[in-house]
Amino acid sequence: MIRRQRLAAGVCALLAALTAGLAFPAGAAADETEQAAPKVELVLDVSGSMRARDIDGGTRMAAAKQAFNEVLDATPEEVELGIRTLGANYHGDDRRTGCKDTAQLYPVGPLDRTEAKTAVATLAPTGWTPIGPALLKAAGDLNGGDGTRRIVLISDGEDTCQPLDPCEVAREIAAKGIGLTIDTLGLVPDAKTRDQLSCIADATGGTYTSVRHKEELSDRVGQLVDRAADPVVTPVATEGAAECAKAPALKSGLYTDREEFGQQRWYKVDVNPGQELRASVSVADDRAVAPDYGVLLRAVTLHGREIVRGEAAGTGRTDAVSTGLRYPRPESDDDAAAAETVCLQVTNSFAAAAGVKTSPGLPLELTVDVVDGPSHAADVAAFGLGRGWWLLGALVLAGFVAGLLWGWLSRWRVAVWRTN
Repeated sequence: MIRRQRLAAGVCALLAALTAGLAFPAGAAADETEQAAPKVELVLDVSGSMRARDIDGGTRMAAAKQAFNEVLDATPEEVELGIRTLGANYHGDDRRTGCKDTAQLYPVGPLDRTEAKTAVATLAPTGWTPIGPALLKAAGDLNGGDGTRRIVLISDGEDTCQPLDPCEVAREIAAKGIGLTIDTLGLVPDAKTRDQLSCIADATGGTYTSVRHKEELSDRVGQLVDRAADPVVTPVATEGAAECAKAPALKSGLYTDREEFGQQRWYKVDVNPGQELRASVSVADDRAVAPDYGVLLRAVTLHGREIVRGEAAGTGRTDAVSTGLRYPRPESDDDAAAAETVCLQVTNSFAAAAGVKTSPGLPLELTVDVVDGPSHAADVAAFGLGRGWWLLGALVLAGFVAGLLWGWLSRWRVAVWRTN
């Protein structure tokens, strides 16, 4: 009797181990490689002009503090985050001293939200605007490691410490090839500030955003911090052409460009038989624009025949408008079939408000993804069943075996009960 019970227990244990092995293959852990921690440093302008009360009735400094608190609460656990200030400590009029006024408020590393918020709460608008020196120091703060690195600069004015031109500083950082991206946000900026911040972002393949409201600031900083956690979406600067024949050839990735008001930009992507092209575009109004605008994204052949399109419209309530499209290319019986060149056309219908400069163009982000089409077995993983049909079959087999064993054990127990 005891021997039979042990046999039954052993069978159940073996079945449990078999099921666990099917659900969590031994090779799964080996497939996952540990990613280096992404690093982000928020660089905040704390110069005297941040006392201005023109963001939703409050000061620019108050809007920045609120944004920082919200972003710190939502920062992903895997992100190492730091905070650097410029113009926060020197109260005097000596330019030489004021242009050295940049300090690390919170070191780049694992985030202690309470400590970081306490540090931000102590800030008060004070001094000069040494953007160039702050960027140099921030690049040093992020030095080392293989993870993505990102500087998010928030300022409301031009650098006041020339001749150290922050645009040249950004170009020097980009030339080092360390994979560091600088994104900039302008708080109620004038034309000169906008041009300078755009130049800094463009130099490293980053983005520039004009901010007029507290919610916009919180949302955008949060998006940029989240983006650092995903190295796949690190943007690459490109330049679209006026026609498809001269357009840059793009592969899967995220790209940034500038598009003039009402302009068309062309890009091209090669798609093999059985692959699917997924593309999306976002155009931001980083300055005052007329209401009622739209963005059109078209996929066309080299001969101009439209394949598919995506379009979206806005009314001035958002600072960006986005759309996307999908094109699954059918399988081919010809194993030597050549790739098809698909032309992507981006057109916007923005119009500048009276007196607003139209140059440089509007910031554009284009996402391109070329993947195996839905007919491929690997896409079964989309249903959460692992890496293909083999696992689905294994689970069905495990269920069948479990049913047989459970029926046999039930019959055996009934037989034993009758015998006793």
